[in-house]
Amino acid sequence: MALSNNDIIKKLRVALKLRDDQIVEILALVDFKISKSELGAFFRSEDHPKYMILQDQILRNFLNGLVIYKRGPMERKSNPLKIKKE
Repeated sequence: MALSNNDIIKKLRVALKLRDDQIVEILALVDFKISKSELGAFFRSEDHPKYMILQDQILRNFLNGLVIYKRGPMERKSNPLKIKKE
């Protein structure tokens, strides 16, 4: 049985001890706006009337934001293919 996107974000929230406001902040790091109430719909049980399926785009943005949240913004590197003139 495969994990759904909802299962993945639930497990990450527990493993990383994240609160809903922190998840909203993580998504804001990648310019993705979501409210706490919208976020709460993803953590409900599947039989709840307000349950929503977590779309791939939201999970992808959350994972990208999580990298920034944990490591900080990525530094720009110089072009490694630049040819030196002698």
